[in-house]
Amino acid sequence: MALTKVSFAAGIDKQDSKYGAEGRWVDSDYVRFRYGLPEQIGGWAAFSDKNLIGVARDIWTWTALNGTPQLAVSTNKKVYAYNGGSWGDITPVTKTSVGKTITPTNASTVITVTDVAHGTLVGDIVSFTTVSSPFGGTTGATFQIQYEVQTVIDLDNYTVKSPVTLSGTTPGTATIKYLYPIGNSIALSSYGWGTSTWGTSTWGTPRTSGVSLPPRIWSLDNFGENLVLCPAQGALYEWSPTTDDLGVAAHIVNGAPTSSAFILVSTPDRHLICFGTEGTIGSPSTRDPMLVRWSDTESLTDWTITATNSAGSQRLTDGNELVGAVRSRNQILVFTDNALYGMQYVGTPYTFGFQQLGTNCGGLSQNAAADVNGVCFWMSPQSFFVFDGTVKKLPCSVQDAVFNNFNYTQHQLVYAGLNSQFNEVTWFYPTANSTEIDGFVTYNYVENCWQQGTLARTTWRDRGVFDLPLATKWDPDSVSGAYPTVSGLSNGISVLYNQETGDSADGASIASYIQSAFFDIADGDAISFVKRLVPDFSVQNDTMDFYAVSRAFSIAPDSPSSLTPYVFTAATQKIDTRIRGRALSIKIESNSTNNGWRFGTLRLDIQPDGMR
Repeated sequence: MALTKVSFAAGIDKQDSKYGAEGRWVDSDYVRFRYGLPEQIGGWAAFSDKNLIGVARDIWTWTALNGTPQLAVSTNKKVYAYNGGSWGDITPVTKTSVGKTITPTNASTVITVTDVAHGTLVGDIVSFTTVSSPFGGTTGATFQIQYEVQTVIDLDNYTVKSPVTLSGTTPGTATIKYLYPIGNSIALSSYGWGTSTWGTSTWGTPRTSGVSLPPRIWSLDNFGENLVLCPAQGALYEWSPTTDDLGVAAHIVNGAPTSSAFILVSTPDRHLICFGTEGTIGSPSTRDPMLVRWSDTESLTDWTITATNSAGSQRLTDGNELVGAVRSRNQILVFTDNALYGMQYVGTPYTFGFQQLGTNCGGLSQNAAADVNGVCFWMSPQSFFVFDGTVKKLPCSVQDAVFNNFNYTQHQLVYAGLNSQFNEVTWFYPTANSTEIDGFVTYNYVENCWQQGTLARTTWRDRGVFDLPLATKWDPDSVSGAYPTVSGLSNGISVLYNQETGDSADGASIASYIQSAFFDIADGDAISFVKRLVPDFSVQNDTMDFYAVSRAFSIAPDSPSSLTPYVFTAATQKIDTRIRGRALSIKIESNSTNNGWRFGTLRLDIQPDGMR
């Protein structure tokens, strides 16, 4: 008999049943759609042999005035710069203490540091830059490294871990730099035993206030060739790739607000904008989560509003807090937790004008939006939206699968990444049973289709300054390759990857698959017999596993056509089968290294038959 072609529309459909979605794909992982056809996503490889301490939450690329590409990555513990093939730790220093007593514990690795009112906490990182010699029988240079604080004895004393076993108890001295305090890797909610109202519940019952401590997320941007950075609810810092060495810490910007949610630089007028910032500059207690404040043009230090400069401020009203902002065509789009505003440069005397563009469409996180040539896509608490001049809810064929399996406590972790080479916007998010990003959902804005999977990336930056997209993955159980050397470092590193390179997961296999909805293989109520499968792979580097599941009725249990998959090689012309049923679902799977594949049209040899 003639072969019957079976084709499927691009995209994953999880809104319908496995039978109701006939003609569609219903499940996949590590798969994208291009020209209407499914293929395995590109592979990835480590960017360098140095891994970053802490969980990365933002990444930024730009070009210096001399044309060299620049890269910055911020984690909950550090801030890094990459320039000319080398990494530098540019984490701001909050305090430097000179000549402080450090006391060794004989035959151990415990060093006790005495520094009155040190203000540090367990997990914070300090740096010994000068150590008296001898100290513990070893030259002082051995101890001129960074340390993670192990215990806090009291307000004036704490301990760190020595890189070598100590001998003797003779104290030494050191100059100690206190790096910017570490922040939470995730949001902590219902924080604090006994912090709720006095007298509620019974004795011994934990009563918490419901106070949420946010994760440490920095915002990064460039002001000219200089990097500007701000930790959430922190001050503004600056670092220069030409006047500051890679080992020089970012320095605070004097005169700027000291507590802001996040920052952004406007173009082409070049104002530094602080969102969710202070009503009175220099007074963190006056921070207003709905206040926007900007500097004078071309200045990071002039924030005082006068008749002769363009500094200013504006309080927005729809929402409880400002959560994110992106540069778009001729304006900045500002997201509250409930609404979208347009912020447009209008010149003197107001500098910026604000227009509310939509409501009940707020953003989920600081990094939940991506702009593509003036069209903005973002993730809100229950839907995806697009702004192309008008705010519209974006129809999504995997919407329930995403939002019914979402950890809303960790919504601030959501990160939107643009992959312009493949016309994709991807949102990386934490699923319901995870406190960290472990899933993704992708929208192809040219082919108007969706896919979903388990690729876990905490940040993403599109190609442009660098030849390939860059992304970070969190490894909570390792310190392998951690940079710089930190004695006593607790587990947790971020690995930076070049994305869309090769067909392997940094040398390992990519477990990609795609599965179709059930489609009828019989006319009316008849039973059909499929005796041949004819594959169609336009790209196939290795063997592919092919599963077939038949049904006699739409609600009947799935019945595999065989206990093992059919195996397709690049030379396979056909596979003989003995499949009977009214409907059929197929699954294509690959789990081998360097196996890029792309699937075309399935053909079946079908004839009428009866069940036996």
